[in-house]
Amino acid sequence: MMLTSITAFVDALQAKGRYTFTLTEAIDADQRSAIALEAALRRLKQKGRIASPRRRFYVIVPVEYREAGCPPASWFIHDLMKFLGQPYYVGILSAAAIHGAAHQQPILFQVITDRPTRSMQAGRVRIGFHMGRHVEQAPVVDIQTETGSMRVSTPETTAFDLVRFVPAAGHIGNVISVLGELAEKIDPEALAGLADLYAVSDVQRLGYMLEKLGEQHIADSLAERLKTRRYRPILLAPGQEKGDTPTDPRWRVMPNQTVEVEF
Repeated sequence: MMLTSITAFVDALQAKGRYTFTLTEAIDADQRSAIALEAALRRLKQKGRIASPRRRFYVIVPVEYREAGCPPASWFIHDLMKFLGQPYYVGILSAAAIHGAAHQQPILFQVITDRPTRSMQAGRVRIGFHMGRHVEQAPVVDIQTETGSMRVSTPETTAFDLVRFVPAAGHIGNVISVLGELAEKIDPEALAGLADLYAVSDVQRLGYMLEKLGEQHIADSLAERLKTRRYRPILLAPGQEKGDTPTDPRWRVMPNQTVEVEF
C-alpha cells in the first residue's frame, strides 16, 4: 500500500527545510513500481518542482527559483557530494567570491574533488569539477548556507588553487587581480605551511605574483619554504611562448606574459 504520494513527500521535505532527496528515499516513501515512480518524478521535473543535477539525485525547487530552474548550488552541494561518495571543497573563483575576493560571481560553481567528475547542470545552475590530489588534507572552513553548510577552501588554499588551476580562473591577469583582493585574508604562516602540498612550480608562481602585488611579507614566507626545495626556471604562463623578458632571480619565474598590476 502506498505510504504517501511523491508530491506530498516533496512538500513534506521542504516543510522541514530539506531540499534534496535520492531515488532510494523516494521509493521508500512512495511504494509504487519503479517505472511509475520515475514517471511521476519526470512530471515533477517538467513542472519545475524538482531538478536533477545527477541521475537518482533530486533538488527541490522553491517558488522563488522556478524561473532559474534550480536553487543555488550552495543549497545542495554538500548533499550531492555525499551522494556521490566523494570528498570535496568549494574552490578557485567560487571560494574567492565567498571570501570577498572576486570582481564578479563566477559562471560555474567550482568544486575540487579527488577524481575526474563530469560537470553538471540543473536549470541555470552549472557546477564544474577539478581534480586535486590533496582534497582531504587541504585546509577548509565550513560555511553556513541556507540549508546547512558546505566545505570551502581557506584563503590560503584558495590562493594556491588559483595558481594551480589558472584556466579555470580565466587567465593570469585575473588570477593576480583576485589574489590582490584575497591577500588581506591570507595568513603568511598558514600559506607557507601549505607549500609542501603543492608542486614547487605553484609555489614559485604564487610567490612571484604576491611579490608583484606588493605583498612582500606574504611572499617572504613562501621564499623561505623554497629554500628547502630544488627548483628550476619556469614560465609564468605555461604553454605560451618563452619571450625575451629576463627571468626573475628570486623566484626563477620567466614572465612570458605582460600583466598589469593595480595598487
